[in-house]
Amino acid sequence: MNKKNIAILGSTGSIGTQALQVIAENPELFNAYVLTAQNNAELLIQQALKFRPAYAIICNEKYYDRVKEALASTGVNVLPGIDAIKDIVTDPAIDMVLTAMVGFAGLEPTINAIKAGKDIALANKETLVVAGELITDLAKQHNINILPVDSEHSAIFQCLVGEENHSIEKIVLTASGGPFRGKSLEFLAGVTREDALKHPNWVMGAKITVDSASLMNKGLEVIEAKWLFDLSIEQIEVVVHPQSIIHSMVQFKDGSIKAQMGLPDMKLPIQYALTYPGRIENNFKRFDFINYPNLTFEKPDIKTFRNLAFAFEALKQGGNMPCIINAANEIAVAGFLNNGLGFLAMSDVIEECMLKVGYYAQPTLDDYLNTDKETRIFAQNLIKQIPLRTFTN
Repeated sequence: MNKKNIAILGSTGSIGTQALQVIAENPELFNAYVLTAQNNAELLIQQALKFRPAYAIICNEKYYDRVKEALASTGVNVLPGIDAIKDIVTDPAIDMVLTAMVGFAGLEPTINAIKAGKDIALANKETLVVAGELITDLAKQHNINILPVDSEHSAIFQCLVGEENHSIEKIVLTASGGPFRGKSLEFLAGVTREDALKHPNWVMGAKITVDSASLMNKGLEVIEAKWLFDLSIEQIEVVVHPQSIIHSMVQFKDGSIKAQMGLPDMKLPIQYALTYPGRIENNFKRFDFINYPNLTFEKPDIKTFRNLAFAFEALKQGGNMPCIINAANEIAVAGFLNNGLGFLAMSDVIEECMLKVGYYAQPTLDDYLNTDKETRIFAQNLIKQIPLRTFTN
């Protein structure tokens, strides 16, 4: 492999920090060329001092002077704001862009990177949730690879290497079930922020951990999978697999099934995306069947965890409906994390947005941008107008 210059959008988050671990362990293969953060200026400074990227970008401009001063003698170019990220991804020196920004904010930088001919290591699932058709069409037009970093989609991708596209009968996305698997509505009505952030298997950022607890994360992955693998809604199934050892499966038209397995460690799918189509050695902990004598599976409870059902409905309706549920969910999760909105009330906010925000069957990029803005305003006003913890069914 030739050494790759990697732009990590969201280097201070869970995916970004683990990607830097992979890069640190393989300095002959990868160079951290761009590092970006939203608010975590101190960690961005530490990363830049260690990896000496060409550019460090802090989106929240109130921290710009602090970062610039700390890196003044390093030769690292420090830039402020989201527009700097949108521009930097077109730098000719960049070989791959790892999009690990949280939420809708990753959409426009990803579009610009694709137009500039950069391969994408995609950890920002919201990009495909919001504008899957637009993104996949652009990727084909510019002949670039979109390499999934989510463990489930990486598993599907690995199972499909060497297979013909038309041979898929269905894919099976596995879900851990999160910390509240098997719990009742009565129990969920009283859960706290701290309860939801205790994921049984994975170490992730706060937003994605809450999404996992509500099964919205799996719903977003369903929509992402449709676009990544060119599937119909009938070809996507979700099963709960509490051990998180089988990361996902593909069933082929002859009835055979491939599964990708391993311990829950995001560094593996990150490394695979960075090295594809090759594989390299590592010292990650290995899976041992003896330690896992029982691998179990069950149906997801979509009556209790309604967000997964909403995602399938949004995929069925198409248009800008996935954009609506994504924006509504981001506002709802923020409300929950700020200790105001009840856990079950997040689903109520999302459902109301699906019913009330304007629907477009064939949206343009401007329609997506306007839908995101409209939904956020509607959801925020909705939360303000009601007794938050009692807004449940």
